[in-house]
Amino acid sequence: MSHPSHPRTVLVTGAAKRLGRSIALALAAGGWQVAVHYRSSEQDAIDTAAACARLTSTSAHFDADFEDEAAVRGLLPRVVAHFGSVDAVVNSASLFEHDNTATFGFAALEKHLRSNTAAPVLLAQALHQHVASRAAAGEADAQGAVVNLLDQKLWNQNPDFVSYTLSKAALEAAGTMLAIALAPRVRVVGVAPGLTLTSHMLSDEKFAQLHALSPLGRSSTAGDVASAVKFALENRSITGTTLLVDGGQHLMKFDRDFSLM
Repeated sequence: MSHPSHPRTVLVTGAAKRLGRSIALALAAGGWQVAVHYRSSEQDAIDTAAACARLTSTSAHFDADFEDEAAVRGLLPRVVAHFGSVDAVVNSASLFEHDNTATFGFAALEKHLRSNTAAPVLLAQALHQHVASRAAAGEADAQGAVVNLLDQKLWNQNPDFVSYTLSKAALEAAGTMLAIALAPRVRVVGVAPGLTLTSHMLSDEKFAQLHALSPLGRSSTAGDVASAVKFALENRSITGTTLLVDGGQHLMKFDRDFSLM
């Protein structure tokens, strides 16, 4: 983004901890005011917002349950009311629950689609409406950007986490449609990490082994992903595409999800 007349503000969803926190801190270090979204990890969100505020002028935390449409629709207006304006949304919050073709059902898919697809689309819609209202009020250079966190597994599919994968595939498709529909005021970019952080399903040793499985000998770190998000937000020539940040893991065939290998 070019030099705005007001401090740049970004809403980062799922920013209380893990990858969302890393993205929030990197953007704060780059001068962005950060709205930290969380669902239930309030203390983590408070801590992240405080850490962001030490790096930039201000930060604040906001709760919303992404399975609740009214809560999603109300989130961006709350952020605007606090900061005055919003320039970008990073959709990092993600539901990731296991199912496969044998256990798949409507309820699991709907739950993932609400959180991982519908909420990001509604937030992009809300940002576009906000930016358009700023332009109508005389802010001629009003521009916005949305970054959607995807997954390298969309380009390297396996039969695990069916509902999650479908929801991310839908979000990737939505990114293309939104980039067309929201131009020229709002850009939409995807960032697709590889294996980035460990979990309770992986030992440290196993994580290190899996992280090394890529053509570059390492997958993405949280810092790599955060740098890509910042680049996507600030480069005004990028829209309707996805940056794969995975050390090339999408080029390799994996028969199972990392967590089950």
